[in-house]
Amino acid sequence: MDKRELTMDKRELTKDQLKVKIYKTRAEMGEDAAEEISARINSLLEERDYINIVFASAPSQNEFLASLRAKDVDWSRINAFHMDEYIGLDSSAPQLFGNFLKDKIFSHVKFRDVFYMDGDKTRQKVECDRYSDLMQKHPTDIVILGIGENTHLAFNDPHVAFFDDPELVKVVDLDEKNRWQQVDPDDPICFNAIEQVPTHAITLTIPVLFKATYAYAISPGTNKADAIYHTLKGEIQEKYPSTILRKHPEAILYIDEDSAAKLP
Repeated sequence: MDKRELTMDKRELTKDQLKVKIYKTRAEMGEDAAEEISARINSLLEERDYINIVFASAPSQNEFLASLRAKDVDWSRINAFHMDEYIGLDSSAPQLFGNFLKDKIFSHVKFRDVFYMDGDKTRQKVECDRYSDLMQKHPTDIVILGIGENTHLAFNDPHVAFFDDPELVKVVDLDEKNRWQQVDPDDPICFNAIEQVPTHAITLTIPVLFKATYAYAISPGTNKADAIYHTLKGEIQEKYPSTILRKHPEAILYIDEDSAAKLP
């Protein structure tokens, strides 16, 4: 990458306003991200009675969430949200993002409140309206993101990612690359075959994610190398939704050597 575009200090670099931190292993990445984000949480809790955090749901978050839930944080003063959900799965399905977060963090610590997103296919508009109201009532202090293999943020795949989206929460159809990303027969929270992956989901839109006061993206793994390359090297455009992070005034991207592999 052009040295005029990036400044590097040891294992850190900056692209536009986005700070990037690269770690040797996923474990080191997860622990350091948890340490820094928990420090930010505690700093915010010194200023107000409670704060609002939106969580991503994906295997890429495993190491981070395991470390975060062990931190010394007053969880009883935090409202928790998730940013997307499949439509049409059974409420007990392990692939549901609400169930993933319940397993990884929501059941381990006592939040002030947890606002689950409902993927019932019979009430999609009602649920979008309900969650939109929640986003307005509880402005996001911290958003913790993943970056998809197609550079999506939440379920804003390139064909439905609008930087000026007028909606706060919407139903989207999932592109093929995104759906294939969810297939892994060896992972119990993924699907065994593409036919099992829902075609539609509910998602927070790009403007809602971007309005968070602090944005932290966590995206390790070899399968994310292309996405990280486009995030940092590509033009800021809706074709690569994650590039919008480079315009956020308080954003940090945490990656490992595998996801950073295609950076020159």
